[in-house]
Amino acid sequence: MIYWLLKHIVAGPILRSLFGPEVVGAEHLPRKKGAVIFASNHLSVIDSFLLPLVLRRRIYFLAKSEYFTGKGIKGAFVRWFFTSTGMLSIDRSGGKASEASLRTGLEVLNRGDWLGIYPEGTRSPDARLYRGRTGIARMILECKRPVQVVPVVMVDAEKIMPPGAKRPRPGKVGIRFGKPIEFSRYQGMEPNRFILRSITDEVMSEIAALSDQEYVDGYASSYKNREIAAA
Repeated sequence: MIYWLLKHIVAGPILRSLFGPEVVGAEHLPRKKGAVIFASNHLSVIDSFLLPLVLRRRIYFLAKSEYFTGKGIKGAFVRWFFTSTGMLSIDRSGGKASEASLRTGLEVLNRGDWLGIYPEGTRSPDARLYRGRTGIARMILECKRPVQVVPVVMVDAEKIMPPGAKRPRPGKVGIRFGKPIEFSRYQGMEPNRFILRSITDEVMSEIAALSDQEYVDGYASSYKNREIAAA
């Protein structure tokens, strides 16, 4: 109920009037029930709030746990807002935490719900498109249901709310949807690193084909770490 109210009555109308978004490829959105992964590039924190506006079904996102651990009234409000809008807290520290994050995503898909994933693993530091992490491939292979993957490209979101910005700027955002991809040909195969990489690269290739971004064959997190070290 809270999700519906925020989307249709409270935050949704404001976000639509301020930022659009302008949609291309809406005919590719699945119309039948079933598990769907929306695999998107990631330019801004606002991506996760704009994409649900143009989808008819509720979508869940995996969000870093830092958003849910703030202190005081502000922290409590942020935690409530993120939870109410379908964000699921995950720990990105690696190891067992990464495995728990994978299980969280699988729970959503095994229910036949829609899940939003940013295969790059983090926001792009410079509006380029980076290599995908293989967690998305593991979810596809380990889900108990057939999973469709819809490639998504957010356009100009980083101009609306760049990394580090406290509030968004006026402007319009575009959202592009590609044709759904299915990976039934891999069903029953052992999820070894070659298959995981093959699936992930296919998803990223479809995202790149929709996008005008320059592609970087490296991980966004590595580039961020280099920038921090240099600073």
